[in-house]
Amino acid sequence: MDILALNETLVTYLFGTSIIAIVLGVYFFMKFRQARRTISLISEADKTGKRNPLLLHPQFDLAACIGCGVCTKVCPEGDVLGLVNGKVAIVHGARCIGIGECARECPVGAIIIGLGDISTRDDIPQLSENLESNIPGLFVIGELTGMALIKNALAHGTSVIDHIHATGSENAHVVIIGAGPAGMTAALRCIEKKIDHTLVDQGAPGGTILHYPKRKLTLVQPVKLPLYGTLNKGEYTKEKLLEMWLHLITKYKINLKEPYRLTAIDKTETGFIVKTDKSDIPCTHVLLALGRRGTPRKLNVPGEMMEKVAYKLIDASTYNDNNLLIVGGGDSAIEAAVGLAAQHGNKVTISYRKENFFRIKKRNEDQINDMIKRKKIDAIFSSQVTEIHEDKVILKKGEDVIELPNDYVFVFAGGIPPFSLLHEIGIRFGEVVESKVDVN
Repeated sequence: MDILALNETLVTYLFGTSIIAIVLGVYFFMKFRQARRTISLISEADKTGKRNPLLLHPQFDLAACIGCGVCTKVCPEGDVLGLVNGKVAIVHGARCIGIGECARECPVGAIIIGLGDISTRDDIPQLSENLESNIPGLFVIGELTGMALIKNALAHGTSVIDHIHATGSENAHVVIIGAGPAGMTAALRCIEKKIDHTLVDQGAPGGTILHYPKRKLTLVQPVKLPLYGTLNKGEYTKEKLLEMWLHLITKYKINLKEPYRLTAIDKTETGFIVKTDKSDIPCTHVLLALGRRGTPRKLNVPGEMMEKVAYKLIDASTYNDNNLLIVGGGDSAIEAAVGLAAQHGNKVTISYRKENFFRIKKRNEDQINDMIKRKKIDAIFSSQVTEIHEDKVILKKGEDVIELPNDYVFVFAGGIPPFSLLHEIGIRFGEVVESKVDVN
């Protein structure tokens, strides 16, 4: 090889090596910058209490994780997961609602969706793999198990009735407490499996769905409903779901007792006596599908009993040219505030006792911050309502007293979950056995 050819080869080699070095340098610089950003987000989430998950959330096999980052991109809630040193990590765990896209899209199966270590938690009942409590014959389904999402509720209602049917149901009579998605599905499955049932609810059918704002979309994945078939549209409005429930109650003659308020459950030699404010119902099995919302938490301030105070917003479009106060900082409060601020002439103020919004969905966080920035909504953090009057409300923020003109107050301060009732029944909490119900 002559000198010229050697020089050309050397130049080509050096040029190619330089290009590779530049590409690798840019790649690792981007990875480093991404890791720095993720670490910063994690630190911020730790300070604000937004990192720890509440219910279902992703859990990782870090030895199997290849750091591809697919899981960080597919989550509809945004920034739930991030990459640190080439491995996945939880960033905003409080935003996770257990949809499970990260687990489904992981190319190496390094993610599962579960509850994690809940041995010290007092809000998750102790359940078997079939969702049976420590009391034989008494099952817990739906949100009370710690698993959110309607698709999980439907899976619970179906699987528990299938378990009862498989273990002998000739003389079974199942009482289902709660006519939300889990309870309704269980009742439909009872009819399908020819098992006697009674569905009891203290209000109207629909459960948590009843508290959704008008036209709110829910369901993000196709799910199967007994006797009905597959709900395959992906998303349904609140009204469509409620219409479907009422149609199914009539069509299949679901034995619904409402409004019946549960007062106690007594164990007998042959099963249970479910006690309500209307009558006692003997049965062989009980399914608790009460949800976690419970009774709306009150402010306990003067004027709260006035008709202008409400604990849910059904239709924002019915409010125009009003001075409105939203109390709370969760997703329900944010959605109500945004919906009301979009109506004509409304002046919307949101009062929240904490320093910033806490454990809300990314979409809601973006919307509320945009509304505040554009002065469509006024947010008063670290404040509390002290008095409600016919034409005004009084807030306290530190040592300051704030008086606002007001026509309506909407309180979204959470609910008092029915845990005390479960304790009275004798249900144990913590140390949940992982359910075999497929929630992915």
